[in-house]
Amino acid sequence: MTLPITDELLARHKLTRTEYAEIEQILGRAPNLVELGIFSVMWSEHCSYKSSKIHLKKFPTEAPWVVCGPGENAGVVDIGDGLVAVFKMESHNHPSFIEPYQGAATGVGGILRDVFTMGARPIALLDALRFGSPAAPRMRHLVSGVVAGIGGYGNCVGVPTVGGECTFHPAYDGNILVNVMCVGVARADRVFYARAAGIGNPVVYIGAKTGRDGIHGATMASAEFSATDTALRPTVQVGDPFTEKLLIEACLELMETGCIVAIQDMGAAGLTSSSFEMAARGGTGIELDLDAVPLREAGMTAYEIMLSESQERMLLVAEAGREAEAFRICRKWGLDAAVVGRVTDTGRMVIRHRGAIVADLPVAPVSGASPVYDRQTVPLPRPLPLVGESIRAPLDPPRALLRLLGSPDLSSKRWIFEQYDWLVGADTILPPGLGAAVVRVHGTRKALALTTDCTPRYCAADPRAGGRQAVAEAWRNLVAVGARPLAITDCLNFGNPERPAIMAQLVGCIEGMAEACRALDFPVVSGNVSLYNETDGRAILPTPQVGGLGLIEDVARLVRPDAARAGDRLVLVGESTGWLGASLYLREILGREDGAPPPVDLALERRNGELVARLLARGLVRACHDLSDGGLAVAVAELCLAAGIGARLDSAPASTAETGWLFGEDQGRYLLAVPEASVEAVLAEAAASGVLARAIGELGGDALTLGRHPPISLDAMREAREGWLPAWMGETSDAKG
Repeated sequence: MTLPITDELLARHKLTRTEYAEIEQILGRAPNLVELGIFSVMWSEHCSYKSSKIHLKKFPTEAPWVVCGPGENAGVVDIGDGLVAVFKMESHNHPSFIEPYQGAATGVGGILRDVFTMGARPIALLDALRFGSPAAPRMRHLVSGVVAGIGGYGNCVGVPTVGGECTFHPAYDGNILVNVMCVGVARADRVFYARAAGIGNPVVYIGAKTGRDGIHGATMASAEFSATDTALRPTVQVGDPFTEKLLIEACLELMETGCIVAIQDMGAAGLTSSSFEMAARGGTGIELDLDAVPLREAGMTAYEIMLSESQERMLLVAEAGREAEAFRICRKWGLDAAVVGRVTDTGRMVIRHRGAIVADLPVAPVSGASPVYDRQTVPLPRPLPLVGESIRAPLDPPRALLRLLGSPDLSSKRWIFEQYDWLVGADTILPPGLGAAVVRVHGTRKALALTTDCTPRYCAADPRAGGRQAVAEAWRNLVAVGARPLAITDCLNFGNPERPAIMAQLVGCIEGMAEACRALDFPVVSGNVSLYNETDGRAILPTPQVGGLGLIEDVARLVRPDAARAGDRLVLVGESTGWLGASLYLREILGREDGAPPPVDLALERRNGELVARLLARGLVRACHDLSDGGLAVAVAELCLAAGIGARLDSAPASTAETGWLFGEDQGRYLLAVPEASVEAVLAEAAASGVLARAIGELGGDALTLGRHPPISLDAMREAREGWLPAWMGETSDAKG
């Protein structure tokens, strides 16, 4: 168990000499190999947030409706009538690049466990996927495998995948992003926490047997790739969704009986993190007997058992004397169960294997005293604004619009979501592809609106503005379907934080997000940080992915984006200056990625959104669409395609150049489809609220006409939007290859 501590051994465990010296100081001696492995995973970036912790404190995390903020497995918000929504977003980036099918599948499994370990039944999944250039090697294979993995796991476990996004950029060629969000619903009086309590209470292992898959997965996720790291497949876990389904039902039944005190999923770092985190939160110790752990492979060492990340496993603390009751429920669901330890009052983790003590560690320093780094940052260049007047348009607007609709980022992702069972459970009201997803809270008239949002090119150009915009766009997407935004979860994906420019991106995005969350009363209740997303020193675009949740009190108030009718007037809410910096038009039409992103005026964002929310609540608006990528022209086209109706859009006002008017990405804007009889009331309410709103066209016919230009048929727009992804994927079917 004892090895010479060499630089090579520390490098394999991603520990520095300074960190190792701290370990020796904590223990008063040299650690053995098992103890070194435990410190390695618990002090990894993935588990300890040692480079981001001081900055994450900048997020607002409280509100009257927040039941539980960051620090537990998932965030919890009150949705009324004795119910809570439980939700979180996690990353599985490195594993998905190495082995796309299992990496993505186990990402789904892990986020499901984060939610049902809190006592909530999962009701929805969303995915936010970032892939490299379509021309990059392996990219079709990665897309195929990731989509098959998400669909295969979610479909089998019976939780609908209802929304998300998928974009492409060469910055992700060597490090794709797979972020998955899960939402569940629980009774407010039955929320469970991972806090070991009750001295002498048994610690019970349930679920699948432990194998050698995923060992050092958390450590691997805390380091950048090299070009040869596809050899890391042994660090990727293997998932079994059918066992996960049994585990969900068994855990929820165990919670209902009241025979368990605490519960924690075995996610990153497996048995190590679950045991240490429960003991740390409860202020207790634990004694573990590894000889009692159900194993699927012979001859496993204590090091392997403690660090394995085998899937579909949970650790719980049961009430003493009620073990038989817990075992009966586990047998009913066909799951392994074993008492593997006891809660103690020592504050130490004592681990035995084959009759000997193989680790004896203080809980608090291992779990909560990892090094905290205030890493160096550098000032980042500030790009110049670009507005419509300064852009020469190489294509007329109809051809530019068709090219944008058929671009990888804006093209329909139907090929993806048709592989997901988004109807399972029969509570999905708005399907994927129509903005925010909407899922009914079963047995009630309530519904939850869900969205994932981020614009990485904005974050690369100006991290603070990009962070603000990611939160604001999520807020707008929820408002647009008639929901009251409640809270966000996040997944902060960045490169190597040891590089000052990357750290500056992370800090800037966090500060921008925090500003937006405060201004919009939209707190952060859970999240994840994924760093070292780069290969051979080439980092991804900064991608602070936001998952938003909002409440619709009565589904009758839902505003569907596909509900517009012929004869409705188009009303634009918000100011249009023709901002084209960092826009999709600039990238896809001109091949440029320069310019400052559009500024986000948070006071204006809130004022405009609150106006739209009032208009929707009064029933004055038939359909609503927020403006984002591609600007006004793309929003009108998407509204037309959703409703199956054409439209006529007025020419640009004299104060705005046509290209900027149609394709500028000014923030804080909404496109409304308003019945003719309500237009006057809508414009009057806007004027009284100090919000700029104007009628800019009307719906009707079977084509879209942009000002004085020739009409574009619905069929042409549909063909452009629907064609790219299936054509690019071709006959690819090597999802597991």
